[in-house]
Amino acid sequence: MGKLRFLLIIFAVWLGCGPAMAERRVALVIGNSAYKSVARLTNPANDATLVGSMFKKAGFDAVDIKLDLNVAEMRRALRDFGDKTKDAEVAVIYYAGHGIELDGTNYLIPTDATLERDSDVLDETIALDRALFAVDPAKKLRLIILDACRDNPFAKTMKRTIASRAIGRGLAKIEPTSPNTMIAFAAKAGSTASDGDSKNSPFAAALVERLPTPGLDLGKAFRFVRDDVLKNTGNKQEPYVYGSLGGDDVPLVVAKPVATGPQANPDEAVRRDYELALQIGTREVWTAFLAKYADGFYASLAKGQLNRIAAEETRAAAVEKARLAEEEKTRLASDRAKKAEQDKAAAAAKAAEDARLAAEKAKQVEEAKAAAAEQRRKDAEAAVAKALADKQAAEKALADKIANDKAASEQAAKQATEKAQRDGDQGEQKVAAVAPTQSAPSLSPQETAKLVQSELRRVGCLTGAADGDWNAASQRSLTLFNQHAGTMYDTKLASFDVLDAIKSKQGRVCPLVCDRGFRADGDACVKITCRAGYRVNSDNECEKVQDKKPVATREDAKPRDDERKKSEASSSRPQATGQLICNSAGCRPVKPGCRVVPYQQFKHGSVSTGQPQEECN
Repeated sequence: MGKLRFLLIIFAVWLGCGPAMAERRVALVIGNSAYKSVARLTNPANDATLVGSMFKKAGFDAVDIKLDLNVAEMRRALRDFGDKTKDAEVAVIYYAGHGIELDGTNYLIPTDATLERDSDVLDETIALDRALFAVDPAKKLRLIILDACRDNPFAKTMKRTIASRAIGRGLAKIEPTSPNTMIAFAAKAGSTASDGDSKNSPFAAALVERLPTPGLDLGKAFRFVRDDVLKNTGNKQEPYVYGSLGGDDVPLVVAKPVATGPQANPDEAVRRDYELALQIGTREVWTAFLAKYADGFYASLAKGQLNRIAAEETRAAAVEKARLAEEEKTRLASDRAKKAEQDKAAAAAKAAEDARLAAEKAKQVEEAKAAAAEQRRKDAEAAVAKALADKQAAEKALADKIANDKAASEQAAKQATEKAQRDGDQGEQKVAAVAPTQSAPSLSPQETAKLVQSELRRVGCLTGAADGDWNAASQRSLTLFNQHAGTMYDTKLASFDVLDAIKSKQGRVCPLVCDRGFRADGDACVKITCRAGYRVNSDNECEKVQDKKPVATREDAKPRDDERKKSEASSSRPQATGQLICNSAGCRPVKPGCRVVPYQQFKHGSVSTGQPQEECN
């Protein structure tokens, strides 16, 4: 039975991997910059590296990136790539470098070519037909992308062995003979392409922007590339695609199926274990829980439960100690022991009672903390459940929209076909013109933004609502995700790549940031409470409140100023000096503004002294 079960598991895994293995995609990328006979090209090596990385990120099974190949190396690379395309569904060749058209045939130029005469083209270059031969074995899609339409310096110096031989400007138009084959030129046949002013050519930059879009048909993707290049070159360069595909969409990157059923919460197992431990509630169970889940939201809750148990144990020990101390005090009193022993027992009983009261208070504090943590847990789980329900509802609405649009498309195609048959037109061209299958619609920007916002909320990077409005707050949350997840996604756009990257994270990514006056406790912020006489400072710590010294205010100083002004005003007026002047008639106060001076008179050369006199101003 054991062997049979093992074989069944292997068979199931093989069946599950079957679809992924069936879609084998291979790519050959060549960039020639270091030409020996003409000036070096700046961008082809950079473009080849960029496009090769794009194919790798798109999940291609084999991507060969070759730089600066001579003629022998190019032949060998095409031969080896042809061997890989034999068992592939999709084969792509990208070439960046110089190309030339001779008598209507296109050639790719290796780095060691000299091309002194037009006949050297046949010996020193690689015909484009050789590249078509290499991709021909692919079963579903054959794609060749040529960024080789530059202004060719070889054509200017090449000698003509026949004066009438045509050497065109750019590359010549080509019509593939194999089905499901596309050849994309960086510029329309007979025109040249620009390298641009940046590190990469406008054509390569547009390719890596458009081709990897999941579910986007190649025909539409190249139309987007055309629009981008025209816009970036001021309508001077127009990419062109030769060949055609069938009625079904052929994306370079297949869109991932949208999950419509209920999805498992990654914290579900932790939550179940926590609730089971909560029902048992012993120290041993919580210790075992923390040994299994050392950190996270539920680990913080478990530590709070352990603190509550420790407080209860401390309280019970204090109660027992207080009881024993009281019994000892009573025994000594009944035995009429010495007063010193009774006093000592009474002091011990009082200390034990104080410890019991303190332990009782500590227990109440820990129980309150545990109750508050449990309430936060329930609130957090309710919020997660609501976010998950909103996400599933959005995904279900998207799936229903895709299904409805597809059904409407099929119905329209069926009606068009029936109408063509009723009209008696059996021509294949007319039927093909009216009955192509429309591509399945993709998410609208609002729907995509809402899904990304829901995932950002789940990993702790977004605190706002998932409303589909990709505003500044949402961009800041994606910036936080980039910082803590080590990614470099464009914060201005909510894309499928961003959604997949966030979904791959199982737990919290962004750390919890609390406002001033709050501290992090698990996945929630709790208010910091300081004891009397203390307050929360700018560092979120409790500091003692400093006593303020009395400071004189303007109101306190005003009465003193008024009194000083009155005093100065009164001192300027004449006042009584407080002196008395006496004569034979008696004494009287000196008049205001006057003063007493001694009387002196010079008479016959001598000084005679009389009564003091009153001198006024």
